[in-house]
Formats: sequence, C-alpha cells, structure tokens
Amino acid sequence: MFLRLLRAPLTWVAVAVLAAGAAFGLWWFQPWKLVTDTEVDDDLAVVATAAPPSAADTGPSGPATTAPAGPVIVRSGEFVTHEHDTTGTARIVRTADGRLRLELVGLDTSNGPDLRVWLTDQPVREGTAGWRVFDDGRWVELGRLKGNRGDQAYDIPADLTLDDLTSVSIWCKRFAVSFGAAPLTPA
Repeated sequence: MFLRLLRAPLTWVAVAVLAAGAAFGLWWFQPWKLVTDTEVDDDLAVVATAAPPSAADTGPSGPATTAPAGPVIVRSGEFVTHEHDTTGTARIVRTADGRLRLELVGLDTSNGPDLRVWLTDQPVREGTAGWRVFDDGRWVELGRLKGNRGDQAYDIPADLTLDDLTSVSIWCKRFAVSFGAAPLTPA
C-alpha cells in the first residue's frame, strides 16, 4: 500500500506543494531571527554640552551665548516597547558642518524580517495602541535597520524638514508593525 502511494503522481504533487509552502513560510517569517542578534558599533558624535556661564562670559547685557563648536543634539527621546521589547535612546545630532543624522544609542530590540528606521509625524503611544500607527501619516525611511543591538547612525537627507517629524520607529515593513518607537523632543 505504501509503495503504491509513493508511485502515485498526486502524492508527489502534494509533497512539492508542501515543500514550496514550507520554503515560502520560512522566507516570509524568518523564525531564526528571533534567536539571533546583529550587533552594530557605529561611531557616534561626541556632542558638546553647554557649560554654565562663568564670570568672564558675562558682559554688560548678561551672560554671553555662544554656539558650541562641535556636534549638538537637536532632539532626543527614549524608546518605548511596541511589538517587541525595545530600549535605547534616539537622538538627532547636528554635526559641526551642519548636517543632520539620527543616532540610535544603546539600541536593544528583537531581530526581525524587513526592519526599517522611520522618522514619522505620528505620536508615540505605549502598548498595542502604538503598534500600527506610524504608516498612517507622513514618514521618511532612513534605511534598513543595521542591527538589533548597539549604536548606529543614519544620515538624514539635507532637503528634509523635521518640523512635523516628531518620532522615530523601528518599523517591520513586512508585517506593518512597530517594534519600538521614541518621541523626538527638542533638546
């Protein structure tokens, strides 16, 4: 009976369909990413911190205000967990030459298929209410997430205005869900 079943063309068609379905399922869900990590160690900007004015800095009209010579943090925020546990800090840094870049400091999230870094105009909401909101409004993709752990930097296009882009999301494009997001508040 078993040998007769193996010789039947319908059996081989069923086996081929099951194998193709399993291969597609593995490609689509990429379950091994749940147990693997990719560590990134990009060079981050050493940002200037404003020192309190000294007596020498005080002129007739009060304390002197001078812009720091090096990179400065323009906006920053802490990550909030959405679909997967996510921690770390997001900050937008203006470099000494005036360019903007997004830096993810100490990022720790799950690995996943098709993860992207998005700047968005949507507010960051905690819990499941914030999982799927970031593609509802305006968003700008800065690139694929380089890794799910560590420090990483992404250039922000020079022609991009940040006026209404108030958050960053680690967005799973394949399943249209946020792994985690951070509000970007002025520094």
